[in-house]
Amino acid sequence: MFNSLSEKLESAFKNLKGEARINDLNIANTLKDIRRALIDADVNFKIAKEFTDKVKEKAAGEKVINAISPGQLMVKIVQDELTQLMGGSEAQFNVTGNPAIILIAGLQGSGKTTFTGKLANYLKTQKGKSPLVVACDIYRPAAIDQLTVLAEQIGVAIYSERENKDAVSIALNAIKEAKATNKNVVIIDTAGRLAIDEVMMTEVANIKAAINPAEILFVVDSMTGQDAVNTAKAFNDRLDFSGVVLTKLDGDTRGGAALSIKYTVNKPIKFVSSGEKMDTLDVFYPERMSQRILGMGDITTLVEKAQAQYDEVEAKKLEKKIRKNQFDFQDFLDQLQQIKKMGNLKDLMGMIPGVGKAIKDVDINDDAFKGIEAIIKSMTPFERSNPDALTPSRKTRIAKGSGKDLAEVNAFMKQFEQMKQMMKMMNNMPMGGRFPGMKR
Repeated sequence: MFNSLSEKLESAFKNLKGEARINDLNIANTLKDIRRALIDADVNFKIAKEFTDKVKEKAAGEKVINAISPGQLMVKIVQDELTQLMGGSEAQFNVTGNPAIILIAGLQGSGKTTFTGKLANYLKTQKGKSPLVVACDIYRPAAIDQLTVLAEQIGVAIYSERENKDAVSIALNAIKEAKATNKNVVIIDTAGRLAIDEVMMTEVANIKAAINPAEILFVVDSMTGQDAVNTAKAFNDRLDFSGVVLTKLDGDTRGGAALSIKYTVNKPIKFVSSGEKMDTLDVFYPERMSQRILGMGDITTLVEKAQAQYDEVEAKKLEKKIRKNQFDFQDFLDQLQQIKKMGNLKDLMGMIPGVGKAIKDVDINDDAFKGIEAIIKSMTPFERSNPDALTPSRKTRIAKGSGKDLAEVNAFMKQFEQMKQMMKMMNNMPMGGRFPGMKR
């Protein structure tokens, strides 16, 4: 995500490397490269120019103190301006009403139906809501089937009328159903088209008028760049939507949509989404995104993702086992499952400051743990709990059961033993391997 833009901005800041002070010449060279980087990222020229003009105005008025280099100061100014360009601060998501009604709109292929499922899952698991998803796409039969599958996957109710070709009446009937079944959020997935047309616009505008939604979210495929921004403007002129959702951020996106859409339609980005898994939906934080674009990482989001999977009781049990050097294969498998729930591995590592740049050309497959999982799952419960009991004959059976070579099984066993030794060494450190000030 934004790899090309990040590299070009980093290159632009090199104009100031070794400079003792900011002056008109080095500012001009840096800003020219920043403007070119933004345009290459599919940001509208007018927006790119206005952005660099603001950066120039701020940079020219700043004094460089001894502790900060001109390059560091420019990065800070650009980060602040990127944050403002993308909205400044987190936008609030309105789920008031009984039920709260959320209308989803966008072009076909933008990821509306998948996002509808993700949003329902987010509201259920993180906000304690009881959502009802509504299939109001009366033109694409597969849309109803897709939403049905997603609803079953995340365990939420769905309302559909396969024979009804009146989207407005389906939406109104769904709201009655929600009230009758005590559902406090209704999420309506509307029809998309391959291009903007009057029929589609009129239909979704009629749905809006009939249901009076608390939120209207416009779903944008972030890989379409400036085209997405132009489409958003056309939709906003008719719907006056309340927020934007950027999907497919794990794809080869140049960043133009994320950087331009708030400026163009003056509506906040509320959520960002990547992949097909139902738990890959994040609230959009402009400051965190600007940090990631500039290669600063995003530790806050990484910690939040870890905390969402954190079980304090289980963590204490695990800590006791590590102290007693009793960490086993089942414990290791459980930890792998927790990490996988946090999302895409490369994205997670990219949130660590300095790591994103180091791994930009490294192919990190989300299936990297599958081989290890297969080995552990081919063990008996006794073997998982007793790593020292694995005899050569047991290892041979595990290799056959997991579809791996015996050499691969032995290599994993060796790595596991080295990890246990490292845990033991940390446990023997003063304060049990903890840093001063951390609670036991």
